[in-house]
Amino acid sequence: MMVPYTPESGVGMMVGYSVDDGRDHMDLDPRLPLLQDADLNGKVVLLRVDHNVVKKGKILDQYRIDVTLATMYNIVERGGRPIIMTHIGRPFDKKAKKITIRQDDSVDAVVSYLQRKLRIKFVVPQFHVNGDDQGIHDIDTSINWLIQDLRSRKIGGIYLPNTRWFAGEEDKGENLQRFVIQLAGLADVYVNDAFGSWQSHASTYHITKYLPSYAGLCLQDELCHVKLVLQPARPFVAIVAGAKYDTKIGPLTEIYKKVDHLILGGVMYNTYLCAKYGIKIKGVQESDIELAKGLVEQDKTEKKIVELTHLIESDTLEGRKDGQFRVISIKDFAPGKDYNYVVDVDPTSFEMDPCKSVLSSAETIFVNAVMGLMPHFWHGTSKMDEVIDNNIKAQKFFGGGDTLQEFKSLHPKLYHEALHSPKYYLFTGGGTVLKVIEEGDPYGLEIVKALMANKESQQQLHASHNHVNAHGRLA
Repeated sequence: MMVPYTPESGVGMMVGYSVDDGRDHMDLDPRLPLLQDADLNGKVVLLRVDHNVVKKGKILDQYRIDVTLATMYNIVERGGRPIIMTHIGRPFDKKAKKITIRQDDSVDAVVSYLQRKLRIKFVVPQFHVNGDDQGIHDIDTSINWLIQDLRSRKIGGIYLPNTRWFAGEEDKGENLQRFVIQLAGLADVYVNDAFGSWQSHASTYHITKYLPSYAGLCLQDELCHVKLVLQPARPFVAIVAGAKYDTKIGPLTEIYKKVDHLILGGVMYNTYLCAKYGIKIKGVQESDIELAKGLVEQDKTEKKIVELTHLIESDTLEGRKDGQFRVISIKDFAPGKDYNYVVDVDPTSFEMDPCKSVLSSAETIFVNAVMGLMPHFWHGTSKMDEVIDNNIKAQKFFGGGDTLQEFKSLHPKLYHEALHSPKYYLFTGGGTVLKVIEEGDPYGLEIVKALMANKESQQQLHASHNHVNAHGRLA
């Protein structure tokens, strides 16, 4: 018979046996506060997740929701009452300082999925929106009725609106402070299970200053696996693509130091080619080419970059139009040559050396890449996935929303096999993995450091309380 969880025991116990709560299989830093050690019974738990899986009002891939279900179950099974929150999309325009609230960016699709999946009623509270572009300024007192229903189990959970609809989520001043205090006022405990949301925002970082805070089960799992990327079996091959070179320059510089071979894709690869061969490709910024010259110089001696030899050039970005795209070879590149948009890698690039031999001999492969301009130019990405899968000995790490979405779309059978294969691990945040690589430490992420600082302050508070009690008894 299962003995209920108590704060004194820390975790539930079975007579004669220890309950396997997952930690025995994980190499976690003891400074990290774990959900398994939280006192949740009768507590309202503010749970931050990364359910940023909605585009145009529809869920494209539910994976990032499903991997947080264990944390939700753990909270409820141990007597906690969940208030869940996530960001969706980018409704905040940083330049214009405006928040655009669209139904397409709401949490409604996620809530509908959870209700179908769990057969539990979730309620999304409605708050006043300030003007057309100022977002939500306050969590008003109307939510108190819902919290009463939550505590009395009339509803299964509360799911807050998109956190980026709130004026304080990405703010640095008064709005931030007000929003964090209002969030903290909703709950007794905070749990972060959002590995993909590494930015130091109100709901991921600042909230830890006000509530006892813990790492959820998904976050724990991700931190353990990202450590394997930092300490890989070799040869280690990384495949990285992106739409902008300047935003990835920091992580790219660090990942170059750590890999045996690096394969680039997308506009990032186009930028590198322009810098190396002195060509011009439409859509590549001159400022980015200047940045890429540093990587070109570095690779002259270290020779880690594996060039994809055949590419797809298109006259337009409006789709795959007959007669308006063609295969080009980097062997034909010459200084001063101009090219139209390079929108994909030709599949033959992955079937030929040096790329094929590099991928087939790798022991660790990290992929945060979509090679082509989707949805029309998918052939390079598809072939890349196939060649990687043919290496049956390598440990394969896939990361990022777009990477996983296209993996599932192009190879649904392989994708579902990968979910249960010990040779694959699918990260919920590819950008977070790159950030960890840049930091060189999974526990260097600001949101993780905030959790550890919270644990330290809680321990100091507990020690101080015990000291006062002991002094009182002695007196």
